Amino acid sequence: MSESKVENKVEQELQGINSEEKEDILQNFDRFKDYLGDQVSKGEKLGLGEEALAKGAEKVADYLAKNEEPRNREEKLLQELWKVGDKDQRHQLAHLLVRLAQSTN
Repeated sequence: MSESKVENKVEQELQGINSEEKEDILQNFDRFKDYLGDQVSKGEKLGLGEEALAKGAEKVADYLAKNEEPRNREEKLLQELWKVGDKDQRHQLAHLLVRLAQSTN
């Protein structure tokens, strides 16, 4: 799957989450990790490698940083790290988020 298709798929997924489900996912950091783990697992089943998964994680992180207020301390820390990081640091953080999600599966 091409990089632009991955980004489009991530964008569609983000737009498709209703507000009640989004609140449930973001309210608890463990629930957020589980959700991210499920998404990473789906990507792996589609044959996506770590780089493509990290690009998807970047898209999610950008969306959350721009559109959502953190609901807990962990999300606040991630948001602050995202804000102060440059493009390369954000990309590395996205890789770490993918690995975190993989460790929950």
